[in-house]
Amino acid sequence: MARIFRQSSWKQAIELESNRTRTKDMLLSNCAPPVLTMIRYTSPSKIKSMATDRTTATSPQRRPMSAFEARVSLVLALASQASYQSQRRKFLFDLANETTKYLFPKRSGSRDLEEALMAVPDLETLKYKVSSRKEGYEIRELEPYYVAETTMSGETGFDFYGASRSFNVLAEYLFGKNTMKEKMEMTTPVITRKTEPVMTKEGKWRMSFVMPSKYGANLPLPKDPTVRVEEVPGRVVAVVAFSGFVTDEEVKQRELKLRNALKRDPEFRVKDSASVEVAQYNPPFTLPFTRRNEIALEVERKEQ
Repeated sequence: MARIFRQSSWKQAIELESNRTRTKDMLLSNCAPPVLTMIRYTSPSKIKSMATDRTTATSPQRRPMSAFEARVSLVLALASQASYQSQRRKFLFDLANETTKYLFPKRSGSRDLEEALMAVPDLETLKYKVSSRKEGYEIRELEPYYVAETTMSGETGFDFYGASRSFNVLAEYLFGKNTMKEKMEMTTPVITRKTEPVMTKEGKWRMSFVMPSKYGANLPLPKDPTVRVEEVPGRVVAVVAFSGFVTDEEVKQRELKLRNALKRDPEFRVKDSASVEVAQYNPPFTLPFTRRNEIALEVERKEQ
């Protein structure tokens, strides 16, 4: 009996342990899974869709635009675009116009091959009438005009440093460095002349820009004290043209040749107070053989 009881107790213990294990498994299966098992793969397109839905849900809805407002908005947009296009066309037109003046210059009446190759930009220039043509020069009757003038710093009239500095000073006045901040148009020619000597002092060279005629005597005053605005009265001059780059030696030779030619002129002679003037019509980048330069001396009629 004792042996039978022990076997029965052993069987009951085994069954009890088996029942406990099954109960534990059932409890574990009914529990919520760990948090890590909740993470699932979500495609990028679905994420974008979810973000869009969230934004749409939170952002306020805009009031639909009326037909009148739509038309006004369209008109304003078209007007803005038209204004931009108009300004752009004007800028391009002005740029092309100014460029054309230098790329396609005017040809003046020629006396020989050298003068036939000369050209000047299509800019406002001095007004004059040719009263007679002589051998190697011509006599002109100049109308009055205004100039902006400055004294050159160099010892000569055509050294690079002195000429460049004087040109820049006058250009600043022309393009806005004046009391009215007026930007004036460039003209031709640039005139360089030598003043009369005072006592024992050598005469100074001066450079001048011819002013646009539309201003007359109402030119703005320069802010730079080294710039002077003056009126040049009408006068009669003898002029000889030549090409190339201007040098002091070239000016001396041309002036001497012109003075000697005028000694033989039956009608005109050089005025006692006359000093040589050199007119240059072209920008620096012009080819030497197409440049036009002129030397002028004021003359008067001989007494009969």
